[in-house]
Amino acid sequence: MKKVALILCLTLSFSSFSQNEIPNIDVKTLDGQTVNIKEVANQDNVVIISLWATWCVPCIKELDAISEVYDDWQEETGVQLIAVSVDDSRTVKRVKSLVNGKGWDYNVLLDTNNDLKRALGASTVPLTLVIKDNKIVLRHSGYSPGAEDELYEKVKELSK
Repeated sequence: MKKVALILCLTLSFSSFSQNEIPNIDVKTLDGQTVNIKEVANQDNVVIISLWATWCVPCIKELDAISEVYDDWQEETGVQLIAVSVDDSRTVKRVKSLVNGKGWDYNVLLDTNNDLKRALGASTVPLTLVIKDNKIVLRHSGYSPGAEDELYEKVKELSK
C-alpha cells in the first residue's frame, strides 16, 4: 500500500511539473514554416501564449482588447504575445484574413493538428499562458472584459 501511495505521489508530482514546462511541439507560421513553440517562447522577457480560434468569440474579444494596449505593454515591459490558432483544416483558411483584417501585431502561429493544445491539456479556448524563463507561471481559461488588465498586472510583476 505504501508503494502504491509513493508511486501515485511521484506520478502526480511529475505530471504537475511537466504541466509547468512549455512542450517541445512544432507549429506552423502563417507562411507555412515549421517552428518549435518552446524555442519561440524561450525569450529573456515575459511571453504570453494565447490559444484561440476564428470561431471563438471570446478569443477574438480577448485578442482585440489586448491589441488596443499591446504597444504600451511592449514599451513598458517588453512582453511578447504569441497567438496560436487551433483552427482545424476546415477553418484554418480564415486565420490569415482575420488577422490581417484586425491588424493584430502579434506573432500568429497555427496548431492545426491541435498537438500543442493536447500537450497543454487545454479542453477549451481561449487559454492564456504567461511564460517566464520557459516555465508556465499563469494559466487562465476563458475571457471576460477586463481580464486583460489582470493579465497586464501579472506581466508587470514578472517583468521587474
